[in-house]
Amino acid sequence: MTAPQLPSLAELQSLFTARHSCRAFLPDQLPREVIEDILTCAQKVPSWCNAQPWKLTITSGKETDRLRQALMQAVQSDSHSPDLAFPTSYENEYQTRRRKCGWALYKAVGVEKGDRAASERQMMENFSLFGAPHCAILSTPAELGGYGAMDCGGFVAGFTLAAQAAGVANIPQAAVASYAPLLHELLEIPQDRHILCAISFGYGNPDHPANSFRTKRAPLSEFAAFRD
Repeated sequence: MTAPQLPSLAELQSLFTARHSCRAFLPDQLPREVIEDILTCAQKVPSWCNAQPWKLTITSGKETDRLRQALMQAVQSDSHSPDLAFPTSYENEYQTRRRKCGWALYKAVGVEKGDRAASERQMMENFSLFGAPHCAILSTPAELGGYGAMDCGGFVAGFTLAAQAAGVANIPQAAVASYAPLLHELLEIPQDRHILCAISFGYGNPDHPANSFRTKRAPLSEFAAFRD
């Protein structure tokens, strides 16, 4: 049997580099087979004891619009209530990176520093799912705790890269998970599963200014320590 031809590291690097968080989508629906191919590819990521704890509820068409409308209403009246506690704070380099990303987005879309109304409008784009035609809500069994969530993080990475390879833009969104009670009820997601994030996806709008910037990554020296 002939071994399959594997992509080179350079080809994989190119895919990783091309991937970005899309913040403006075209309304066109994806063919179901494209979505299924992305999911089948992403499912190849590793998980502890091969548990594969991820489950996804995927919306299209009217169901995405129903989710979008419900989230926009929830932001006006409901308080944040994520299943998994959000970070208590961002300090040092983590805060620096977070701010750089935020200000790069604001600069791209023309939000001036101190313009609270404009920054609020941009923040609300999270809950309109950036206009994406599809949204996947990712959950993990509550009893698997942090390790189930870690495995699902691997699935998120696999999904984003598989989608990129298929020409499908996407953005993982923790903000949507802050309204977990709504998601449990609206999408009939069992209470014994923790909702971790959403992934909004579809064809990206290349002409929208929100898609004109890219974030940078820390140098190797900042995150890797070698012991020889």
